[in-house]
Amino acid sequence: MSGSKKRIFLTGASGYMGGAGLKALLEREDLFEIIALIPPTKNDQAIMAPFIKRGVNVIWGDLTRYEDVLTCVSGADIVLHVGGLVSPLADAHPELTMKVNVGAAQNLVRAIHAQPEPERISLVYIGSVAQTGNRPFPIHWGRIGDPIKISTYDTYALSKTIAERIIIDAGLSNWVSLRQTGIARVAAADSLDPILFHAPLTGVLEWVTVRDAGVLLAKLCEDSVPGDFWGQIYNIGGGQPNRLTNLAYFEKLLHTIGIRDPRRLFEPSWFATENFHGHWFSDSDRLEAILHFRTQTLDEYLAEQAGHIPWYIRLGSAFPKLIRRKFEQAARGAGGTLNWITNDDTARVKAHFQSHEAWKTIGGWDQEKIDYPWETVVRLDHGYDEGKLRADFAIKDVQEAARFRGGECLLKDMRIGDWISLLPWRCHAGHEFKASLNLILMGGHWCPECIADTTAYPELARHSSFFRQVFSPTLS
Repeated sequence: MSGSKKRIFLTGASGYMGGAGLKALLEREDLFEIIALIPPTKNDQAIMAPFIKRGVNVIWGDLTRYEDVLTCVSGADIVLHVGGLVSPLADAHPELTMKVNVGAAQNLVRAIHAQPEPERISLVYIGSVAQTGNRPFPIHWGRIGDPIKISTYDTYALSKTIAERIIIDAGLSNWVSLRQTGIARVAAADSLDPILFHAPLTGVLEWVTVRDAGVLLAKLCEDSVPGDFWGQIYNIGGGQPNRLTNLAYFEKLLHTIGIRDPRRLFEPSWFATENFHGHWFSDSDRLEAILHFRTQTLDEYLAEQAGHIPWYIRLGSAFPKLIRRKFEQAARGAGGTLNWITNDDTARVKAHFQSHEAWKTIGGWDQEKIDYPWETVVRLDHGYDEGKLRADFAIKDVQEAARFRGGECLLKDMRIGDWISLLPWRCHAGHEFKASLNLILMGGHWCPECIADTTAYPELARHSSFFRQVFSPTLS
C-alpha cells in the first residue's frame, strides 16, 4: 500500500464503465491513489484532462505494451481491468480486438508475477455475458458455470473468453472475474448502430446502470471485501427490476420520451432471431449481497436521462415516419440485418435467421409471440454433484463431469479438493488441453479449440450433454 491510501490501477478509465468507476473512486479520494493507463489520443487526452487536475496519475501508453502495463502494476494494491475493445468497434476490427483484449490479460498477469510480492496484488477482471452466447426461451435464465458458447462472428466474446481463461489459470493469489451484463446507455443512441438489430426481440438482458457499474468498481477496492470473495466468478446484474426482454427495453426507453407506440418505428423482420447473447441471472443477487452496489433501477436511470436522448428520436411522437426512416437506414446500413438480406449475405443470414426462407416467414407485430412464461427458471445441469463441498472433490467427481462434457480427464488420481492445479483433459475430438477445475466447473469453459470454432458446435453438442443444453435444447 502506498502511504495510507490503496494504490488502484484502473484500465479503461476513459471509457464508459471505466469512466464511471473513476468517478466513483474519486468520491473516495481520501482512500485511494489512482493510476490510469490511457492511449495518448486527442479524444482521450480531452476526457482525462479534468481528472488529471484532480490528482489522477495518468500514464500515456498502451495495454498491448508490456512495459507500460508493468509501470502501472508496480506498486499497485488492486488492478481493476476494465479496458479493452468492445462491440460494435470490436466487430469491425477482429484482429485488433484479439490483440488488445487477449494481449492485455497476458501483460497484466506477467506484470503481477514480476512483482516482489505478487500475492499482495488483487486483480479484478471484467468479463461479459456475451461469453455464454444466445440463450432463448426457455433457457433464458443462466448462472455461473453454464456452458461457454460463442455466437458466430462475435470476436469480442471470444476474446473475453480467452482472456478470462488466462486470468483464472494464471496462478494468481487474488483474482476475480465479473461477467458484465448490458450497461444502460442512453448516449448510445447518438448515432444508431446496426448492432441494434442484431439482438432478437425475444432475447433478454438483466441490465445494470452505468452509475451502479461505477459504484461496483469502487466498492471492490474497500477493506470490507471479504477474503473468500477472491478466486470466484460472478455475474453482474441489476436484479429483478432490471430484467427485460429486448422488446420491452426498447419500449421502455422510448416511452420515457413520450412515444407510446414504439412498434410504429420498426418491424419485427428488421431484428435477428438468433446468434446474439444475453440471459437473466439466477445468481446475480450473490454479488449484490457482498458489495451492495445497486443504487438505481433502470426506470430511475431512464427518467434521469430522458433529456439526453437525441432530438430526432424525441420527435418520434410527432413525426413517427421520420424516426422510422432513421431506424430503417441503420438496419440497411453496412452490418445491418436488412443489408444482409438485400445483398444475399448467405453466411450472415444463416447465422442470424437460419435461412432467407426463415426470414420471409417473420410476420408483423400481430404475429410476434412475446408472451412466454418468462419467470419460469430452467436450471441447467452442470454434470456433477453441486451440493458436494469443493474440499471433498475427488477424481471420480472430475471424471463424471468430464464424461458429461463428452471427454475425459487424463489423470488417474488427484489431490482431493484441488481446484487450482492445471489438470490434463481430452475432448471428444481428441484435443488435449490443461485447465483447472475452477475454469472448467466453476467457469463453464471446455476445450479451447472447440469453443473457438463455432462450426464445430453441432458435433460438440452431439457428444456433450453439457453443451447440448444451450446449443439445442430439443436435440436428442
